[in-house]
Amino acid sequence: MKNSVAFLVSVLVTGLALGLALLLDDGAQTVLGLPLLVTLALFGFVVQWAVFVPSFIGQTEHYYDLAGALTYASVIMLAALLSTPDARGAVITALVLLWCGRLGSFLFMRVKRSGKDGRFDDIKPHWGRFFMAWTFQGLWVFMTLLAALVAITSTVTKAWDVWASIGLLIWLAGFAIEATADRQKSRFKADPGNDGRFIRHGLWAWSRHPNYFGEIVLWTGIAVMATPLMQGWQWLGWASPVFVCWLLTQVSGIPMLEKRADEKWGGQADYEAYKAATPVLIPWPPRQGTQ
Repeated sequence: MKNSVAFLVSVLVTGLALGLALLLDDGAQTVLGLPLLVTLALFGFVVQWAVFVPSFIGQTEHYYDLAGALTYASVIMLAALLSTPDARGAVITALVLLWCGRLGSFLFMRVKRSGKDGRFDDIKPHWGRFFMAWTFQGLWVFMTLLAALVAITSTVTKAWDVWASIGLLIWLAGFAIEATADRQKSRFKADPGNDGRFIRHGLWAWSRHPNYFGEIVLWTGIAVMATPLMQGWQWLGWASPVFVCWLLTQVSGIPMLEKRADEKWGGQADYEAYKAATPVLIPWPPRQGTQ
């Protein structure tokens, strides 16, 4: 893809996000003349573009995941500062900060240990394509936070209810699954005896991508918590977990990792047996002999 085409795609993606923000904004508050949700969406993109500049100059992707986590944190904190969230909104803010703090530090340390992220090998030298990657991360942040931002910035006040309690439990389950899966895989890779092998114990015996399952579940929990505050177009806040699921199962998550695993271990009897017996995403008790 040419740099000019990649830049045009970035402009269109940014416009799409800002248009959606305008559609969902309740019009109750503006910042420098812009609707609040539009301001928050634009701020997320600006953070990405600001980190892109030194990253392109230095030809490094080391700060990509960390910048994503910091953008989540800064957007959600800005939303809370510019609004007056109720107990539900305050809890959602805390949950998002907890999630991005854990995942951001985990991903940053992972790329530091490995020295590189293979996803960027072909696009780093091309400013337009590299810029597009950062712009898409801005879209990822905004779309993922959609339900949370609707809840935090809502002028509607709802007492803590069953939706909030059930959503919190769903979030806790997803967070525990994701964190446990990441920890298990990190320990597996840290053992020199596992060099060149694939993990198939713990949660990874139940699912080939349990961390992604946990990610989808926890954002579903946020959407459940936000549901009583959604009105009109704000019901599109449920696009948040749908977007996360689509991204991880159809675009940059599972398809890329499955392809990489097939190239590395495809044809090996133990890998083929593991792949045949273990669900791609939704965990299920392992069959005998797959541990």
